[in-house]
Amino acid sequence: MFYKFLFDRCISFVGLILLWPIFIVIAILIKIKMPEGPAFFRQKRVGQYGRLFTMYKFRSMTMNHGESSVSVAGEKRITPLGAKLRKYKIDELPELWNVLIGDMSFVGPRPDVPGYTDQLQGKDREILKLKPGITGPASLKYRNEEEILALEANPQRYNDEVIFPDKVRINLEYLETWSFWKDIKIIICTILGKNLDEY
Repeated sequence: MFYKFLFDRCISFVGLILLWPIFIVIAILIKIKMPEGPAFFRQKRVGQYGRLFTMYKFRSMTMNHGESSVSVAGEKRITPLGAKLRKYKIDELPELWNVLIGDMSFVGPRPDVPGYTDQLQGKDREILKLKPGITGPASLKYRNEEEILALEANPQRYNDEVIFPDKVRINLEYLETWSFWKDIKIIICTILGKNLDEY
């Protein structure tokens, strides 16, 4: 895990240094296109060992839209600019700060909002040993999650009964088979837009 720790800190630091001009441009665009509200979105998420932390993203939704934890492609609360940011995962770039300060890792389970963690029982709770990640094996499988949910009559129920349990299974497998080189492979697949079995 030392290599994972070192990789996370070094690459996130370099990434923030190199990308800060892009951060400024995106923040300005958000304030122009979505003047009501901040450029950055902050939300409490569940981290390693169940500890809460504040996750940072670029804001992609309108203000006062409600607190549903499930996002569906085409929702009115997602702005046109926000849709583009989400499509190319640009909205997640500020999470580099979370990686740098140790709240997150580059690879791991996506951090859930409080409530979903309470549903974990028995062995499933072992995934809380992992730091949440910007990407991960479950993220690769469900990279088009919002489009998948848009096809369902009840997106929330489909997420809770199908997608969430499958993500838990995938993340448990990741925990049990973890290696530094597997993390590198997951990052490469994320960049190339491929699934793990395609690389």
